Amino acid sequence: MKKILLVDDEEGIQMLYHAELEESGYRVISAYTGEEGLEKIKTESPDLVILDIQMPGMNGIETLRQMKLTDPNLPVILSSAYNEYKQNLGAWASDEYIVKSSNINDLKEAVRKHIG
Repeated sequence: MKKILLVDDEEGIQMLYHAELEESGYRVISAYTGEEGLEKIKTESPDLVILDIQMPGMNGIETLRQMKLTDPNLPVILSSAYNEYKQNLGAWASDEYIVKSSNINDLKEAVRKHIG
């Protein structure tokens, strides 16, 4: 079973993504901060990361940079409520950029594309 690390500080997003992705056959691990997400990469070895941008402490762009330094081949999908971060050069290191929505079909398609 493929393992997804979900890094997002919003409880509602955590619940929605967990339910939908686990129903699709993935194991989902949660982190609520960038720092916690970086630690879970080391301890959990996920196959893919879904990463929020706006979080307390280390933001998603800096977390993405640190993740790619740790494992350049780890697929990371940025998931943000804000479309304007797509233009941020730091976001270009991600493998996908998805705007958050209650309909997560785009996110599920991106996950399938990167880890099957």
